[in-house]
Amino acid sequence: MSQGKEDKMALPFIKRRRSSSIKKEFTEKELEGLKTAFDLLDRNQDGCVTPGEFKIMLNNLGIEIKLNTAEEIIRSASHTGNELIDENDFLTFIKQIQQAIPDLVDEDLTRDLTAAFKVFDLDGDGYITRDELKVAMEMIGEDITEDQLTQVILMADTDRDGRINYEGK
Repeated sequence: MSQGKEDKMALPFIKRRRSSSIKKEFTEKELEGLKTAFDLLDRNQDGCVTPGEFKIMLNNLGIEIKLNTAEEIIRSASHTGNELIDENDFLTFIKQIQQAIPDLVDEDLTRDLTAAFKVFDLDGDGYITRDELKVAMEMIGEDITEDQLTQVILMADTDRDGRINYEGK
């Protein structure tokens, strides 16, 4: 059994050598958001998302799926067909979803992002503070370190006022 774990641990190093041309398919802002999403999925920060990690995040968002369904989704998103995806696999998967349902993505994404923002904006003032982000992450069962909080705030704080605000169009 330990041999299998060693094999899985070696895969991220092999995958990282692949071309990251998929990143050219997204804007810088989109990449920042998707990187944050991937980092939240990758609970143990090993550079890969497992079906278990994927299932936990979906369950925390109120989407109940069985582990075998999560395994199928991750396997289909993996460039090697195994049950691990790296950041490039994740980006490719997101791009495929966007291309499959382009009209729904913008509308649904805006609605979902607004709803998610409101969940994190605990006092409803239109901003997510560092403390609100930390409390919200704890509420959905996600452990987040101070460094991760800082990274999320830095990436999402477009006006550099130390808070995250959502500017819906």
